[in-house]
Amino acid sequence: MQKILDIFLSAGDPIAHFLGEWSENLTAGAIVLRVALSILLSAVIGWERSSKRHSAGFRTFIVVTLSGTLAVILDLFFKKNGGNNLFILSAAAAISAARIATRTLFFSSRNQIMGLTTSVALWASCFLGIAVGAGFYTLSLVAFVSLVFCLAKLPALEFYLKNRSNHFEIHLELKNSLNLQNFVTTIRRLGLKIDAIEMNPAYANSGLSVYSIAISISSEELKKYKTHKEIISALSTLEYVSHIEEI
Repeated sequence: MQKILDIFLSAGDPIAHFLGEWSENLTAGAIVLRVALSILLSAVIGWERSSKRHSAGFRTFIVVTLSGTLAVILDLFFKKNGGNNLFILSAAAAISAARIATRTLFFSSRNQIMGLTTSVALWASCFLGIAVGAGFYTLSLVAFVSLVFCLAKLPALEFYLKNRSNHFEIHLELKNSLNLQNFVTTIRRLGLKIDAIEMNPAYANSGLSVYSIAISISSEELKKYKTHKEIISALSTLEYVSHIEEI
């Protein structure tokens, strides 16, 4: 941590140079600026997550990022006043953020791990706070823009690529368990291969036969011309299928 700090400090920060020497040191103005910047950047990230109804939102991102900022400011203060150079509080903040982030993970009724992106973003926001608290204004803004871009813009690209891959999983609800063999037969005739099939216990008393199925596209024609959405749309027309969707 100390070596990384020395490298950045020797190279200098363009924004800090523009603001003046006061912003590079632990002056009252610099501390206020870093705390305010930490709150502002994390508020934008938290708003993006909360607007999509994710488990960690506006206030959580602000508090986690702010904790990273305060931790490194205190570490720098102790170092300046003859303390150790281990940056213990910064390390503790990062570890604590990682533990908190894991609490945002949960399994849905369809056996999916939910909240993984938000969990990692929460952890990353702590490092963003540490960068702000250390006075790396340029790095902080670059990291902030990159993080917001990944969270807000990449899902569309991820969906596009996922929709055209040769492997996907579906959540299938059949009206009767006896229809499973008919569904498997239809899948194979379409040029699809079932890699794994598992009954979902969450729907045990619902009266439906619910399965999570991993499928591979083996037909060359389907690989070229059909997307997951089109395949699932065709399967949804089967009379014994109550509901089907990709997971």
